[in-house]
Amino acid sequence: MIKLLDAATRTLIGTITEEQLEQLIAALEEESAVDRDYYINRATIDLLQTRAVDKDVIDLLLRALGDSEDIDIRWEPA
Repeated sequence: MIKLLDAATRTLIGTITEEQLEQLIAALEEESAVDRDYYINRATIDLLQTRAVDKDVIDLLLRALGDSEDIDIRWEPA
């Protein structure tokens, strides 16, 4: 399992599977091979939907985003 965290507060957003993480990594731009941080906003979520990322991951990110404009997330092994 993989933990998704709010990068600013280190608050747990939720957990995802290795397969879901692979989908997320494939869909998002990484700055380097060791990058574990991602900027998420509504446009990012729309992009994830068009790239067929698992609906549970998208729902998790939407809950984390809430009413905010954006959020930085980080992943790490659980």
